[in-house]
Amino acid sequence: MMGIKGELIPAISQDAETGEVLMLAYMNKEALSKTIETGKAHYWSRSRKKLWLKGESSGHVQIVKEIRIDCDEDTVLLKVEQEGGACHMGYRSCFYRDIEGNVVGDKVFEPDDVYK
Repeated sequence: MMGIKGELIPAISQDAETGEVLMLAYMNKEALSKTIETGKAHYWSRSRKKLWLKGESSGHVQIVKEIRIDCDEDTVLLKVEQEGGACHMGYRSCFYRDIEGNVVGDKVFEPDDVYK
């Protein structure tokens, strides 16, 4: 495993088949190690200040198919198989709005039904 630079680094998750960008989160060394060890995406939650398995509340996990690191070793790209939606607002991707604020993405679940 290559070393990562910085305490927290951006981690982009991308659908391994379609190339759709699903979300941006942050990882520390522990999150990256846990991701490699389990094959499921783990991130560092800045709001909760703790390690977070994507999907631990919703069941919408990300199965990691490939991990890449950028040329500066300060950003990670996870190519994943997304189960359910990546966005906590119920959309497949966190990037479900255009610059005008119009919804252009697909809603795949109702957050109130998932996060109780």
